[in-house]
Amino acid sequence: MSRYARQTVLPEIGAQGQARLARAHALVVGAGGLGVPVLQYLAGAGVGRITLVDGDTVAEHNLHRQPLYRMDQIGAPKVQAAAAALAALNPDVTVHPVCKMLDPANAPALVAAADIVLDCADTFAASLTLSDTCRAQGKPLITASALGLSGYVAGCCGGAPSLRAIFPDLPERGATCATAGVMGPVVGAIGALQAQMALSVVLGLTPSPLGQLVSLDARRWRMGGFRFDSAPEPAQRLPFIARSQTRADDLLIDLRTEAAPFCAAARHIPPAEIASLTPPAGARVVLACATGLRAHNAGQTLQSRWPGDIALLALTD
Repeated sequence: MSRYARQTVLPEIGAQGQARLARAHALVVGAGGLGVPVLQYLAGAGVGRITLVDGDTVAEHNLHRQPLYRMDQIGAPKVQAAAAALAALNPDVTVHPVCKMLDPANAPALVAAADIVLDCADTFAASLTLSDTCRAQGKPLITASALGLSGYVAGCCGGAPSLRAIFPDLPERGATCATAGVMGPVVGAIGALQAQMALSVVLGLTPSPLGQLVSLDARRWRMGGFRFDSAPEPAQRLPFIARSQTRADDLLIDLRTEAAPFCAAARHIPPAEIASLTPPAGARVVLACATGLRAHNAGQTLQSRWPGDIALLALTD
């Protein structure tokens, strides 16, 4: 009996649908709590090619929500450990591990090679970079986030509005799994929904998950969601760039108060003082911070009073 018999018996899939999955190429960015269930279900379903991008290593404090990895793999690159596990799970699937962080410099080529993109990253910069790149190339993006006891997954781009259309304004402060905590099953549930959305897009099922957001609140035992097909795109976007894309004549501003400027040419200006900044005419202002959140919010403040060119830099890239 075929390993896919229990899914090909579905009228929505059949032999033709299984062939579509085998021909598909998925780009998965992030091999952590979301990436683990995504990878297992995509490989289990027989998605033919998976490019996996992550520059991190296996860490013990993450294993409660990343059960694909083992104790004897601590310190090993996640992409290598995940590729080995998926090869054992399904030898029909080809996994191409890319042991580096996604950034605006490498994103266009990675997205261009894929049929569908799954955002399993954990920074605002990576998520918005993927959204901008997928929107520009017309590629579908399945993005997700989970923290504490809640999370969401959304089908963006590929003809649907982008992530920026859903969340035009970002919070002033962003919690992380390290500061706010997270339960493993919550991340697993969101990752499984993310994989289901991706498979539905590849199979062309209707209604399409593109333009749909699904939320989970495990504290109150509620699931919700909404369609955002008509959500307007922001009139002005603040693009992220990679360090390699800075220019000699850029006005580099490091917004971090907890660290020295990231390079000798950068000025250290706290976010609260951005409103009083008057950049020279014709200059491009590059706002830098750790994750991109402070840079985005400071960029919106500067954008409201200065019409010049602004770019954002996440120093985790």
